Amino acid sequence: MIVHKQKSVGVMVLGLTLLAGGCIPSAQVAGEKEPPGADIHPLYLPPSPDTIPGDLRGEDIRMGYLMVVETQQYGKRYVGNSLNCTNCHLDAGLHPQALSFVGVSVLYPEYRARAGRRMNLVDQINDCFERNMNGTALPPDSTRLSAIVAYIEWLSKNVPPGSAVPWRGLPPITPVRDPDVVNGKAVYEKKCVFCHGVDGQGTMAVPPLWGPRSYTIGSDMARVSVAASFIKANMPRGRGWSITDEEAFDVAAYINSQPRPDFPKKVYDWPKGGKPADAPY
Repeated sequence: MIVHKQKSVGVMVLGLTLLAGGCIPSAQVAGEKEPPGADIHPLYLPPSPDTIPGDLRGEDIRMGYLMVVETQQYGKRYVGNSLNCTNCHLDAGLHPQALSFVGVSVLYPEYRARAGRRMNLVDQINDCFERNMNGTALPPDSTRLSAIVAYIEWLSKNVPPGSAVPWRGLPPITPVRDPDVVNGKAVYEKKCVFCHGVDGQGTMAVPPLWGPRSYTIGSDMARVSVAASFIKANMPRGRGWSITDEEAFDVAAYINSQPRPDFPKKVYDWPKGGKPADAPY
């Protein structure tokens, strides 16, 4: 039912180094700008692939990486759209300004207002598959699920338990006016259409932004504030921080005004309150 996220060079290089045992490249994409005055936190220390053990645990870590980068291939049975996890968690979860996985495992379990309960890492992974991938939860005994957990835990191994993980999520931006969908369409046509297409459906390497092959209305990215923060920090790819805050909000509003899959379980969200003002339902 329809109702009213390109693989970077960094990802491909990382794939080779993970499988070959080389060094992880910088999580920052070459040429991408950082926000004024921003530095990567000293605790942001992704481990070297040299630390992947040569045992079954190491096989799990490598499979977890493939599940994140090639979700369409390795997690196909659990995915209902055309996205890969790395379309939002850029550079296989290594990008410090794009929903990085580094340090995430030390935060769980934690209370999530949308669910109205404490969630563990497995819960969060499956929530992403259902909402963002328009798919189904992986079974508790799934080796693919345990592989994603192993990969995220490995990426977090240098972050001490109890850390705040200040780079978590996305660098927030604040609107100074209501988003302008008409201007957002103009921004999209000027700065986004080359990769994502006039119809927003992308290509084989670039994710669709709306329609049946994109994220659901229950996705975090369906909130204009979240999409705007992601766009501001990371888009156009390789030229993050090159558009204004207003442009980011406008184009996010335009993208999220387009049709996308419904999320039937949305009726159970925020059972104890706390629903964000820009939730689209």
